Amino acid sequence: MAETESQPRPLEERRPQLHNRLADAAGLLVCLDFDGTLAPIVEDPDAAVPTERNRNAVATLAATPGITTAVVSGRALTDVRERVDGPAIYAGNHGLELARNGSIAVHPVARKRAARIDRLCSILETALSSVPNCRIENKRLTGTVHFRSVPPAAEPTVRRITHGVVDRFGGDAVEISTGKRILEIGPDFPWGKGNAVELIAADEPPATTVVYIGDDVTDESAFRAVEPDGIGIRVGGTGPSSASYRVESPVEVASFLSWLGSTGAELAAADEPPAATAD
Repeated sequence: MAETESQPRPLEERRPQLHNRLADAAGLLVCLDFDGTLAPIVEDPDAAVPTERNRNAVATLAATPGITTAVVSGRALTDVRERVDGPAIYAGNHGLELARNGSIAVHPVARKRAARIDRLCSILETALSSVPNCRIENKRLTGTVHFRSVPPAAEPTVRRITHGVVDRFGGDAVEISTGKRILEIGPDFPWGKGNAVELIAADEPPATTVVYIGDDVTDESAFRAVEPDGIGIRVGGTGPSSASYRVESPVEVASFLSWLGSTGAELAAADEPPAATAD
């Protein structure tokens, strides 16, 4: 597990080395964030859709022997499952709910605190109703205050009111975390996307290489979970990260996933026993 951050290297420069690493892998687990990774960030979160190339690349990966695909998102599980088809595994609410092997598991602490999250979202709906374009998203286990479209002068007001409401009505059971022009409200205990990725990876065969691609602060725990034995890829940004590699946008994510699909198929074919020949 990586403990320090550094400047990720441009992925395009490292494809030959990555190919060699994949050649030694017994299998491949590809975990993908959604917003900002498969889908471009948009003003209205309800309008987010994966790019066509990413949709096709994920479908190809999902159909490739030896590759398991998973989407690990801050969105609610029901929401993200409707937005992208193909992956075998879905983790919603930063991994607090996990769909795999035909069943859905919800973290018991998050389940117990869902009523408090619901109450906070209701209070914030009223408290922030006068702020233009501020949106409260109740995801049952977590809540999100969206202020991407809020006038810049009103952003400090959104932050102040949100922290005030959570401090007063959330108590020690709830915490606030930050993301790209959002405030996330969730149960206060040690859990994040990295924990979800570790759970998913534990079901894979030994010597499986884990790839995680994401674009936000909430993805850093997943990068730490997969590095240095796996491959962490940060989308966008200019600062340090626990990921080893960086791509610039969902467009470059699609290029990498397409390459990964063709490489995975090539390696799977190389592992197949030769066909029998007639005497």
